[in-house]
Amino acid sequence: MTNVQPEDDQKEKPLDPAMESVRRKMIRLQIVSGVIMFVSLMAVFGAVVYKTMRAPAKEPVTAASTGIPSDAPVSVTANLPAGFVIQSSSLSGGQIMFFGATADGVLKSLVFDIKAGRIVADITVNGG
Repeated sequence: MTNVQPEDDQKEKPLDPAMESVRRKMIRLQIVSGVIMFVSLMAVFGAVVYKTMRAPAKEPVTAASTGIPSDAPVSVTANLPAGFVIQSSSLSGGQIMFFGATADGVLKSLVFDIKAGRIVADITVNGG
């Protein structure tokens, strides 16, 4: 067997002028599209690098759901009545409830609001 290849496979036939013009336009379009894609990709990478390398902005102090600043401790004083003996206390949100007895033996529940810095409820408990 002889290894003969057809003549068409070895040599490319020259294109007619109209097809050669179309081929050149397609190559030009490919090059322009490639450059646009490359520039767009570099813009995206640049934006990602810019966002990651930038120092984080100092966020303003935001209040928690209770209205208490989350980044600093709150310093307030709860002025309870003289002679009030605390038997129990409870914290809920931004309010503290003190349950106890006054000096004359009356049971009371006092609710202190941390944000307001004052007692917002004075409840006398009558027992039977």
